[in-house]
Amino acid sequence: MSSVKVRAGDSIEKALRVLKKKLDKEGIMKAAKAHRYYDKPSVMKRAKAKAALKHKKKSPF
Repeated sequence: MSSVKVRAGDSIEKALRVLKKKLDKEGIMKAAKAHRYYDKPSVMKRAKAKAALKHKKKSPF
């Protein structure tokens, strides 16, 4: 569980910004978005293959 310590005098906006950065760095938001909807295994397999192909085309070697 991520937490942010807020000091006296710090604004709420600053604390939210720090929390969002921390969650993004730990990959929590990405995982939450990935688990928002259920994808069938066949759909995940197709998406993974498509991403691999895209990555292969982008690579110079």
